[in-house]
Amino acid sequence: MYIVAIAWAFVVLLMTLAEATSTQGTLLGAFFTLMLYGVLPLSIVLYLMGTPARRAARRRAEQQAQQQEDSDQGDGADHAAGERLVTERKEP
Repeated sequence: MYIVAIAWAFVVLLMTLAEATSTQGTLLGAFFTLMLYGVLPLSIVLYLMGTPARRAARRRAEQQAQQQEDSDQGDGADHAAGERLVTERKEP
């Protein structure tokens, strides 16, 4: 996933360098080349490509929270809960 983003960033960097050092280019043009061809598209693509990972992380966190709520133990240990003890009251 990241190899394409790195390659695109390299190409945009070279385009920006060529724009900045060209006799007919300007630094302002190089800046807009960097922003409009590099930063903006890469941020959108990386955000969209990271959506499944964010969704899976959110599901894992929800499952862990649900398991924590379902657990009978308050100490957060990872072992199984034992049977509950029932106290017997003796009548006087």
